[in-house]
Amino acid sequence: MRTPELISPRSPRVTAARRLAKRSFRGKERRFIAEGPQAVREAAGHRGADGAATLIELFSTVEAAERYADIVAAARAAGALVHLASDDVLAEVSQTVTPQGIVGVCRFLDTPFDDVLRARPKLVAVLAHVRDPGNAGTVLRCADAAGADAVVLTDASVDLYNPKSVRASVGSLFHLPVAVGVPVEQAVSGLRDAGVRILAADGAGDDDLDDELDAGTMGTPTAWIFGNEAWGLPEETRALADAVVRVPIHGKAESLNLATAAAVCLYASARAQRPARRTDG
Repeated sequence: MRTPELISPRSPRVTAARRLAKRSFRGKERRFIAEGPQAVREAAGHRGADGAATLIELFSTVEAAERYADIVAAARAAGALVHLASDDVLAEVSQTVTPQGIVGVCRFLDTPFDDVLRARPKLVAVLAHVRDPGNAGTVLRCADAAGADAVVLTDASVDLYNPKSVRASVGSLFHLPVAVGVPVEQAVSGLRDAGVRILAADGAGDDDLDDELDAGTMGTPTAWIFGNEAWGLPEETRALADAVVRVPIHGKAESLNLATAAAVCLYASARAQRPARRTDG
């Protein structure tokens, strides 16, 4: 077993990586932390629109480097600097209570909103006023699983690169375009001009998701707006939508949490769009 090359938590490289826990430093350096084998594996295989590798630096314990030799090899192939590090170093760089032994430093990878529109998306998740990073990452993961074409985080939502958001996305951050910092009015007007129907998801919505499905209105290009975890969507945001849709509660549950409601809505649209997508292909 090889000896760790990086053993001091006070090393300049460790300090630079640790600073990325703060949003101000992430924004200044345009870098963020991806932690754990799944996220780092996806980062190692990802390249930006300019062709540059997303993963630029990798910290790994000796044990993790042996266990995830394929990830280390992919990181080196991508041109990333690879550091075999001590447990103390990983604990310093890691943002979790129980580090998994492998942490990557990545370039920002968000997509300009205009590029999202030019791609003529059929299914988009818009996160408006979503403040919890875990929820944001989980909705991103749901959007990826449902086959969405993009995710938009408005300027009132949490930072995409918050370590909790990145972890909760479980690698989905690297799978689909994500636009950030877009005012909700701009997001709605741009998507509508691109031929996308705007639906706001709200437990107090006038329209029922089951009725929308039965009416056959869900097969068109659609953007779902999801609101704040505690107080939902403000009236001014609801007013921007073509319809405000509630997920029906058939049992005795009081409500659904944000991520669950998002999954139901996105999968409903994905299912309704499937015949059209087969024809398009």
